[in-house]
Amino acid sequence: MGMPRIPVPPPHPLPMRCPLTLTGNLYSKSGLYPFHAPDNPSCLELQPQRAPPSAQGSGGRLRLCWPPGSCGPGWARPGIKPPELGGQHRKAPKTSSRPHLPDHRGTMAARKALIVLAHEERTSFNYAMKEAAVEALKRKGWEVTVSDLYAMNFNPVISRKDITGKPKDPENFKYPAESVLAYKDGRLSLDIVAEQKKLEAADLVIFQFPLQWFGTPAILKGWFERVLIGEFAYTYAAMYDKGPFRNKKAVLSITTGGSGSMYSLQGIHGDMNIILWPIQSGTLHFCGFQVLEPQLTYSVGHIPADARIQILEEWKKRLENIWDETPLYFVPSSFFDLNFQAGFLMKKEVQEEQKNKKSGLSVGHHLGKPIPADNQIKARE
Repeated sequence: MGMPRIPVPPPHPLPMRCPLTLTGNLYSKSGLYPFHAPDNPSCLELQPQRAPPSAQGSGGRLRLCWPPGSCGPGWARPGIKPPELGGQHRKAPKTSSRPHLPDHRGTMAARKALIVLAHEERTSFNYAMKEAAVEALKRKGWEVTVSDLYAMNFNPVISRKDITGKPKDPENFKYPAESVLAYKDGRLSLDIVAEQKKLEAADLVIFQFPLQWFGTPAILKGWFERVLIGEFAYTYAAMYDKGPFRNKKAVLSITTGGSGSMYSLQGIHGDMNIILWPIQSGTLHFCGFQVLEPQLTYSVGHIPADARIQILEEWKKRLENIWDETPLYFVPSSFFDLNFQAGFLMKKEVQEEQKNKKSGLSVGHHLGKPIPADNQIKARE
């Protein structure tokens, strides 16, 4: 979890006293502070052994909110690192991106964006789109981090090397199970952990890449496979609109070699909505992301220079207010019986309700009917 800014704690009239306790380390930009604190599901009043500067003058006490944002205004968020980095404590939940509370100077903390670029050439239009995004977001006050996968020489291949220490079952190594255990124990390889930290800190994630073989470049596919580890990015108990990243937003910015007409309903490549479904629903929304309308740049190799400049300017303009955009529609998980006994099937009452509808619910949930127009390209009005 990213290092928080800890504001000067205002006085709070509610005394909090609970039978349970929490012991661990509080991390802020000014240092590490071991603490022992009363705990309940709502709020904490920490009594650090060595008071942070922000708590000086307040009797060494620092009031924090648990979970973040649940106590209303005037409360800071806990800056608690995962157990493998120190402290015996309950892990801070990752179900939301960090709140934008005042920092120690009383100003609003900036939103954070992560741009994952999957193109090997700095002279490419994909690189220019990345640069345009960095410029536009920073101009609006965002903090921007870039993962340039080719420049980083990111390894896209899953293997036993992703896990340090002894596997639980070395004779019958199963990557999904072993990677989950490694995540919980703090035994994932450093390159995976670095990307997870970037992702965990981000409010908005932009994936910039050329469409290759109707999907993502191999290096980006490998990033998904190695970084989006079970328990970190999803569980069967918390997926889709209940997923860990449900308060984060994501957008695909894709370039193609073919023209837009080639990806139309009558086009030779088929409907772009169907091509986007596995990435936008099966990867991003599966982990909880609110997925925004994709930024599609067709036939990029045949666009004249002046038109390219116009596309870049339109991208910058869109990014000025991208946080306020309406996400794409996905069928709510509440429409399904979410257990193995029921098979995770759509509830019978929902099926009955949809019987007389002219179209299906989404690209993947068409129910044998026409797919809703541009379900994966345009948000519902």
